[in-house]
Amino acid sequence: MNNMAEKIIIRVDRNLKNDFTKLARMEGKTTSDKVRELMADFVAENDFSKIIDNLWSRISEKIEKKGFSKKDIDKAIEEARKK
Repeated sequence: MNNMAEKIIIRVDRNLKNDFTKLARMEGKTTSDKVRELMADFVAENDFSKIIDNLWSRISEKIEKKGFSKKDIDKAIEEARKK
């Protein structure tokens, strides 16, 4: 991670903490490493704007592969708005 100036303090059950620490170590990671990984994964999976951007990128690739241009798309959008 680039900037690790921020801290998050949480309270958890002792057994949960111990089990989590053991599992993280089995992956060769510290507890903090694993929490950062889980947080980053959660944000990546749930950041709606990134999901939409990714969707538009995939749609754009498919449209371009089918030979449509930006002009074709703009025209189709304009016609759909008229309906």
